[in-house]
Amino acid sequence: MRPLNIYDETSTLRSVVVGIGSDNGPIPRLEDAYDAKSYDTIIKGIYPTDEELDPEVEGLARTLEKEGVEVLRPQEISGINQIFARDVAFVVEDKLIKANIIPDRAAEQQAYDEIYADIDPDKIIVPPEHVHIEGGDVLLMRDKIFLGCYLSPDYPEYNMARTNKYAIGFLKEHFPNKDIVPLELIKHDTDPYQGVLHLDCAFQPVGEDKAILFPGAFRHTEDWEYIFDLYGANNTCVITRQEMYEMNTNVFSISPTCVIIDETFTRLRDWLERRGISCIGIPYRQVSKLGGLLRCTTQPLYRE
Repeated sequence: MRPLNIYDETSTLRSVVVGIGSDNGPIPRLEDAYDAKSYDTIIKGIYPTDEELDPEVEGLARTLEKEGVEVLRPQEISGINQIFARDVAFVVEDKLIKANIIPDRAAEQQAYDEIYADIDPDKIIVPPEHVHIEGGDVLLMRDKIFLGCYLSPDYPEYNMARTNKYAIGFLKEHFPNKDIVPLELIKHDTDPYQGVLHLDCAFQPVGEDKAILFPGAFRHTEDWEYIFDLYGANNTCVITRQEMYEMNTNVFSISPTCVIIDETFTRLRDWLERRGISCIGIPYRQVSKLGGLLRCTTQPLYRE
């Protein structure tokens, strides 16, 4: 059986699932876009093709393998976007939690059957139907689980609202020793400058004690202030709204001292490297047009 071990976002990575960028199907109709960034790129006529997406995703997989990480891949399902492995399932401690993703994306999950068949079934948790939770909203920091969510009664009205209030109790039930920290996010289905899809589009721990943060994504000032105070001013890279749109928070750590980032994130790279975190820059602009980036593309299974 394959072991699972994830307690934070930055410990040395040993095993990960990376999505695939080939055969994603046709450009969606505008009314079928299920996130604001895709809506935006469809309107602008720059929604990426398979020929643009696949080299970027394969480049990420090769980079991880070069760094000594075991890389697993889902099966290819023709015509289905399978880039964002983080949304399908995620690991907390030694448990894999399958997400109740939105119905438009349900077909993605069967592509992971072969990978999950090698995991102890007692370690796989399937939330009840009323619990909505996706991996992009779940960030770990040892004894804490940061949970991006949307708690207002109009939750069903937003495609961008992916984690609901029931996810809080679900995590408390299954991980009673963890401090669950709900962080409510601003949602907007058509304007990617005004709302965020997941918590990792607004916040990301890096290194041992640092973070990337966009305060404008949080509905409540006290939520982003909690993060800012937790890490401290010198250890928090506060990004701009334009940098949020470009997805600067969505990097992927392979160790406490090394992060994979989009090669265009020059200010962030400088900030990280001045604090002793080396950066591996790779091209990922085309993937960003679909509303996710490097963390979204990965599903870590084991960190030391």
